[in-house]
Amino acid sequence: MQPLLYDIIDRHHLHNMLETFYQCINLPIQILNEKGEILDSFGQTHAYCRIFKKFLPVNESCMKLHANASKLAMSLGEAYIFSCHSNLNHIVFPLSNNNILLGSILAGPFMMDQPDSLTLSNLGKKYSIPTTSLLEMYEEADTLPMFEPARVTYISRLLYYMCSGLVTDGRNQFVLNHNKFLQQSEINESIQTYKASANINNKGYPYDKEKALITKLKTGDTESSKELLNDLLGYVFFAEGSNLEIVKTRSLELCSLLSRAAIEGGATSDSVLKINNQFLRSLQSINTLDDLCYQLQESVEVFTQCMFNYIPTKNNEIIKEAIRYISQTFAGNLTLEDVASHVHLNPAYFSTLFKQSTGSSFKEYLNMVRIEESKRLLINPEYSIIDVAMAVGFMDQSYFSKVFKKYTGLTPKQYR
Repeated sequence: MQPLLYDIIDRHHLHNMLETFYQCINLPIQILNEKGEILDSFGQTHAYCRIFKKFLPVNESCMKLHANASKLAMSLGEAYIFSCHSNLNHIVFPLSNNNILLGSILAGPFMMDQPDSLTLSNLGKKYSIPTTSLLEMYEEADTLPMFEPARVTYISRLLYYMCSGLVTDGRNQFVLNHNKFLQQSEINESIQTYKASANINNKGYPYDKEKALITKLKTGDTESSKELLNDLLGYVFFAEGSNLEIVKTRSLELCSLLSRAAIEGGATSDSVLKINNQFLRSLQSINTLDDLCYQLQESVEVFTQCMFNYIPTKNNEIIKEAIRYISQTFAGNLTLEDVASHVHLNPAYFSTLFKQSTGSSFKEYLNMVRIEESKRLLINPEYSIIDVAMAVGFMDQSYFSKVFKKYTGLTPKQYR
């Protein structure tokens, strides 16, 4: 009976691909099924492995280890570099369809540093390997492929470029898993930061980061928005634990906050309403924290996009780049000429184009960005009003107060 993997991917295509890899890299490579059994291979089993396998317990088989490594690689969403029972390195790339593991591609074994007699000695104690066999392994270790860590990274990337398109659905799931893994890493880092803070209970909810999230969203800085969102989610997990229903409630509050920010940033109420409805519908079927966090992160990206959809397609990228540049440099002595030069346009033409595309003049938009950032800084009582004014690009406190009141209806002191 033909393996399921070959029902999805052409056997000859895989065979030729592996042969090409082996001839170019000179590193043994295998195709495994979902159980870790070898379906095809290039390169001989190394003598080092042949000696070691004689002493490997049945319940610690290479096949079992490779299958488990393949599953982990699929969950991580990336090629996985790991060490086997005998301390040799391998790279495994999962082949999946609709989040079902069909098999994997395994490259190795190889070493990333010189053989260590102490490591082999410890290996001998763990698996009761006699001295004569250890000496043979030590001699054979010198003939194993040796790659510097940097080159291993490139080989790992090469496997990704070769294999990620083999199964379209698998690639989509692979990318999704990878993105979820990265997001959860950021959230976990945030949780650890809050845990390490001695005064966390006195600080309460980080409203300053919530306001910073709004500012970044309005200025089209998607990546910074995602980072701040994950930081806030980290706080929610730290303060509330892993209760899915409580986190759903907090997510609805965050979605509502993002909705208001998107509308204030120029998105139409209809588009925001559609995003909200979609999020609410998806919330009903979500049953894991990973999926919930990722859905909220995707909403940030969609909210940002809908704020800039009104920009004419012809000038979309130019204006987006100008807005990104403003969001990065607003605190300095930024001028219309500076931004026009950055996007390689004549200042007068850029001024007209910016007004037509955003509905605001350059000066109005710059002031809006500065005021949004000043709101976040004013929360901190350690900063004086003049400090806040200068930090966001206003060199005159009275002018700052005048502009602030124009945009908010309050003076900086009243807002604080």
